[in-house]
Amino acid sequence: MIKIDRKEDCCGCGSCYNACPKQCIEMRYDNEGFLYPEIDINNCIECGVCEKVCPIIHVEKDEMFLQDAYIVQNKDDKIRKESTSGGAFTAIAESVIRHGGIVYGAAYDSDFNVNHVSAENVDELSKFRNSKYVQSDTKRTFSEVESYLKSNRMVCYSGTPCQIEGLKRYLRKDYEKLVTVDVVCHAVPSPLVWRKYLDMQNDKYGKTFSNILFRDKYYGYKYSTMTIKDSDGKSIYNYGIDTDPMLRAFFSNICDRPSCYKCVFKKRYRVSDFTIWDCYTVSKFDKKLDDDKGTTRLLIHTDKGRHLFEEMKCDLNYTKVSANELTDGVKEMFESVDYNENREKFFIDANNKSGYELFGCYFPETIKVKAERTIRIFCYKTGIYSIAKNVFKKVMKR
Repeated sequence: MIKIDRKEDCCGCGSCYNACPKQCIEMRYDNEGFLYPEIDINNCIECGVCEKVCPIIHVEKDEMFLQDAYIVQNKDDKIRKESTSGGAFTAIAESVIRHGGIVYGAAYDSDFNVNHVSAENVDELSKFRNSKYVQSDTKRTFSEVESYLKSNRMVCYSGTPCQIEGLKRYLRKDYEKLVTVDVVCHAVPSPLVWRKYLDMQNDKYGKTFSNILFRDKYYGYKYSTMTIKDSDGKSIYNYGIDTDPMLRAFFSNICDRPSCYKCVFKKRYRVSDFTIWDCYTVSKFDKKLDDDKGTTRLLIHTDKGRHLFEEMKCDLNYTKVSANELTDGVKEMFESVDYNENREKFFIDANNKSGYELFGCYFPETIKVKAERTIRIFCYKTGIYSIAKNVFKKVMKR
C-alpha cells in the first residue's frame, strides 16, 4: 500500500483515492489544511494500485519533443476581462463543448472552498475564469473522467501540473478524446490559510460575498488586484500583492504545500496537450497586442492539441513564436519555490490564532506597505508602471 513517510512526497492529487478498487482510501486534511491519503488497513488487499498511479513515485521524464508556441488573446473582451490573462482556456473549453464534451476545472463552492467540478455548456465556463491561489480538491473527478471517456465522450481537464500527471497515471492509458491543460504553477497555498483569510474578511465587512477574484483587472492586467464583490456585484475591496495579506502570504512562500518546495513537475516538456500561463512581456513578442487587458502564453505539446488549436484559433488573436523564446527565463516553469524559514511557526499560529491575528502578525499593513501601494497605483495611473517595474528589476538584478 502507499505510505506517506515524508509529506513532500505527496502532492495531494487524489489519484490513489480514485484508483483504490476497495475504496479504502480517504483524503484527510492534516493540521496545515492539506489533503493526504489515509488507508483503512483492515480493508486493504495490498493490490498495489495506489502506488502504480502515484505521479510522484512514477514522475514523467523531461524529454525533448516538438512544441508549438503562441501568445494569444480571446477576441471576446468580456471573457478576457474576466480571465486571469488572455482567456485561452475558455477558447479551449468552448471547442470541447462544441464537440459535445464536458470540461473540468477549479471553481468555488458556495462557501468559497476550491474544488474541481464540471461544466457542460459555455455559460458555466465563467466559474473557471480567474485564478484561485488555493490547492483544489479533485474529489472523485478522475473516476468521473474515466467513465465519460469509456462512454466515448470528449473531456477537457485543467489543473496544476501535478494534478494532470496524477490524472494521466490514474487512467493508465491514452484516450484520444481526453484534452488536458496544465497551468504553470508557482505553488499551491493551504486551504486552511485561505479559510482564515475568508473569516477575517467576513468579520471586517459583515456581508455576503458574490465573488472573490485573486487577479482582477480593476486597474489593469499588469497591476491586478484581489477583489471582493458584495451580493450586488459591487467591488468592496481592491488590494494588490503589495497590500492584500493573502497575496503577500502566497508570494512569500510561507503557506505552500510541502511538495511544492521540491516540485518534481517543474519542467518544459509535459504530459498535457496544452500548457498555459501569463504573458506580461507581450510587447517582447508583439507590440500590437500590448493593450494591458491580458495575454496568455500557450505551449502545445501534442498533435491533438495542434488540431484543437486549428479549430479554436478563429476565437483568438494570436502570434506564433519560438517555443524557446516563450519559455526562456520563466522561473515558475522550471524552479521550485524557496522554503520560508518562518513556515513552521506560521502554521502553528494558523491553528491557534484568528485570521485577524494571524495576518496582522505576519503581514501587517504598515505605513511602508500603504506607501508602496500608493506608489504602484500612481505609477499605473500615470502610465509609467511598466517602465518603473523594469527599472526596479534591473536595479535589483531580478
